[in-house]
Amino acid sequence: MDTSTWVASLVSAALVAAHITVCVVALGVIPGGRKPSTGLAWLFLILALPAFGLLAFLLFGSTSVGRKRRAWQRQVNDLVSAEIRYDPAAQTAPAGPSVGAVRLNERLGSLPMTGDNRVEVHPDYARTFAAMTEAVRSAKWFVHVEFYISAWDEDTSDFFDALVDAVARGVEVRFLFDHLGSRGIPGHQDMLSRLEGSGIKWAPMLPVRPLRGELRRPDLRNHRKILVVDGVVAFAGSQNLIEPGYNKPKNHKAGRKWVDLMIRIEGPAVRDLAVVFATDWYAETAESIRDLLLPREPLELQRAQRAAENVACQVVPSGPGFVTENNLRLFNTLIYGAHSRICLVSPYFVPDESLLYAVTTAAQRGVQVELFVNEGADQFMVFHAQRSYYADLLDAGVRIRLYPAPYVLHTKFFTVDDTIAVVGSSNMDYRSFALNYEVIVQIESEQVVDNLQSVLDDYRERSSELSIEAWSRRGHMAAYVDNVMRLTAALQ
Repeated sequence: MDTSTWVASLVSAALVAAHITVCVVALGVIPGGRKPSTGLAWLFLILALPAFGLLAFLLFGSTSVGRKRRAWQRQVNDLVSAEIRYDPAAQTAPAGPSVGAVRLNERLGSLPMTGDNRVEVHPDYARTFAAMTEAVRSAKWFVHVEFYISAWDEDTSDFFDALVDAVARGVEVRFLFDHLGSRGIPGHQDMLSRLEGSGIKWAPMLPVRPLRGELRRPDLRNHRKILVVDGVVAFAGSQNLIEPGYNKPKNHKAGRKWVDLMIRIEGPAVRDLAVVFATDWYAETAESIRDLLLPREPLELQRAQRAAENVACQVVPSGPGFVTENNLRLFNTLIYGAHSRICLVSPYFVPDESLLYAVTTAAQRGVQVELFVNEGADQFMVFHAQRSYYADLLDAGVRIRLYPAPYVLHTKFFTVDDTIAVVGSSNMDYRSFALNYEVIVQIESEQVVDNLQSVLDDYRERSSELSIEAWSRRGHMAAYVDNVMRLTAALQ
C-alpha cells in the first residue's frame, strides 16, 4: 500500500470514527431537557447530516440566555412576589371562573390578578398610534416604550415627536427595541441617528455583537410590545412600532398590510406591565428604575365610550428567562377549562403536542372552536408548518377561518366562553413558547370579551372558511412541503 492510499484510508477511518462519536454523544445529550419531538428532530438532522447538524445545533440548539440573566429573572420574581403579597390591588380581583389559571400565572410569573382595571380594545392600526401618542403628550413623569420592531417613519413620526417633546419638558423617556428584529427594517440606521440627538434613553434588546462579547443564539428575540406612561396608563398587544407595510417596497407593491390589535389599560395592572419593562431595561442597561413602578397622578385623557370598567387583569411574562413556558401552560389550562366556545386568533399557529391535544380535545367534547389564520404566507417555513396541522384540526371539528391575502392578520388573542380573554404579543407556536420574550394579559370581563367578539365578527365577515373537502384536494407536493416544514418547527 503506497503512502497516499494509506493516508486516504486513515482519513476515511477518522471521519467514520468522528461520525460514530458525534452520533453516540448526540443520542445521550440532545434529548436531555427537551421535548421528545424537539430532541428527535435534532437527532434526525445530526444523524442525517452530521457536520451541518452539529453546527446548526451549536448555533441554535440552546434557548438559554445565560445564567446571569436567568438568575436576575429569579431575583425579580422573588422581589415581586414578596411585595405583592400584601398588595391591596391584588385583593380586589374577584374569584372568577379561571381561578386555577390565576394561581398558575402567579406561581410562574409572580404577578397577581388585579381588579378595578379599565380596558379599551384598539383594533385599528392608525388609531392605536394616535391613542398612544395622546398618552405620551400627556406624560408628566416618565414614558417607557418597548417594541419588538421599531421604525421612525411617516406613520410613527407623531409618536416619536411626542417622545422628543416629552423629553424637552423634563419627562424621562426610555425606549427598547429588539436588536435583530429591528435591524433588518429599512431606515433603521436613520432611526438610530435621530435617537442619538433626541435625549431619549434607548437600548437594543438581546444584541448579538461578537466584537463586544455579546454572543448568544442568534434567533432569540424580545417580541414584547409595551407602552407605559407615568404608571397610570399602558398599552399591550400585537402591533409593532412601524407603518403597516413594514417599510418594505415589496409589501407596498403587493398591497400587504399588517392587521393588529392592542389594548389600553388603566389601573393596577399598569404597574405589572411596568415591572416587565423594568426587568428588560435592567437586563440591557443595568439601570434600576424600581422607583418608577408606582403610578403618579392621573393623566387627563379622553376616554373611549366602549371601554370596560372594573376589569380583572393579570399580566403574564414568558420567555427564555423562564424555564416554565408560562404562556403555553396558561393556554392549555384555559382551553381545557372551556365549556362552550373558544375563538383563537394567531397568525402563526404551530402548536406543540400538548396545545394541539388541548384544542382538538375541546372540539371533540363539543366546545365550539374557531381558529383565525392567514390565507397567504408572509413567512414561508412557518406558514407551511402551520398548514400541516389543518387536517388534524378539521377532523376534530375545529372551524378554520382564512383571513384574505394580501393582508396579514397579525393579531394575537383568544377568548374562552363569555368571560375570559388573553391578549398580547404571543403567537401559538414553538418560537413564542421557548425562544421569544412575550407578554400577555389574561382578562376576566364579559364586556371585554364582547368587544373582542365584535372584532372577530369583522374578521369572520372578511374571512373564508376552510372545509375538509377543499383541504383534501391539495396536491401531494404541497402536503410534502407542509410536513417537512412541520419537522423544522421542532428544531429548538
